Amino acid sequence: MRSEPPGELAAPGHPRPASTGPSIRVAALVGGKIREWTGEDAVTALVRRGPADPKARGATVWIDLTEPDAAFVARVAGTLGLHPLVAEDIVEGNQRGKIEVTDGLIHVVLFVLGASTDHVAQEVDIVLGDGFLLSSHPAEWDPHAGPHAKAGLEPLLRAGPDHLLWALFDQIVDGYFPFADRLEEIVDRLQNAVVDRPSRATLEELFALKRQLIAVRRAVSPVREILNQLTNRELRLIDPEELIYFRDIYDHVIRLTDELDTDRELVAATVEIYLSTINNNLSTIMKRLTGVTVILAGAGALAGVFGMSEAGLAFSGGEAGGFWAVTGLVVALTAFAAVVLRRIDWI
Repeated sequence: MRSEPPGELAAPGHPRPASTGPSIRVAALVGGKIREWTGEDAVTALVRRGPADPKARGATVWIDLTEPDAAFVARVAGTLGLHPLVAEDIVEGNQRGKIEVTDGLIHVVLFVLGASTDHVAQEVDIVLGDGFLLSSHPAEWDPHAGPHAKAGLEPLLRAGPDHLLWALFDQIVDGYFPFADRLEEIVDRLQNAVVDRPSRATLEELFALKRQLIAVRRAVSPVREILNQLTNRELRLIDPEELIYFRDIYDHVIRLTDELDTDRELVAATVEIYLSTINNNLSTIMKRLTGVTVILAGAGALAGVFGMSEAGLAFSGGEAGGFWAVTGLVVALTAFAAVVLRRIDWI
């Protein structure tokens, strides 16, 4: 398998070119037909349909904002009659995953997973109201590229804005699984690297992966509570017939959080394996050094007892026979010690 650092995680969804500014796209089901507008035409059409209750005019409307600034959000919020706190949350971002009911509107904050190691999760705000659904998101994520939207907007809008909420929810949660699978592949690769060739680079990757898992867990775990509230609270804007769809997503999220918890445990276990492997390698090195020390110390001690007074005569050929006897004994004992230490794997 090709070795890649944790930072090279594939982003789910269909990334789009970087946006040059805020944009708006409006789709409405009017008289059984889909009509779509973008840019100023979308804002104009939204104003004409009524500022607070598009459903009263027989339309189900989806307003999709891409990287909106404060002025843009204020303009759309005024048209839809959004509570100022909801508009403020959309502009500021940096929210936790949550669901809030304000002035009869349901405001949901979710996160999509991107490829950057510095900013793993990106915020998506969704507001559900009477006859409309407002979505606000970064340019890297395109809700119209999801499988439900690609199949056609008419079935989604015909079923109501709560069904459209489910479709976006399902798209976001489905995008978590390829990301989680990619993390599992990295965990497997690092486990093999730790066993085969532990190194400082491997340890750094493990800690980077651990940070990513914490960030992903922080983005995904609130989704469980959001779905729990959507399926167990009596919310006027959610049709009871839609609850079964949200419960299906809830089951997926439970499985996903279990997988992420398992990955975190595997990373922690891999770090422990790394430390154990390093300690074992250090023990092996110390054992081999001890074996070499035994051999050299034994030979040195035996040679030291008899001294080296015969060494000069040995080079001139005038040595006594005892010198060669002691030399042979030292060599034999050294060889014997080396064989014994080799057999017990000390050298």
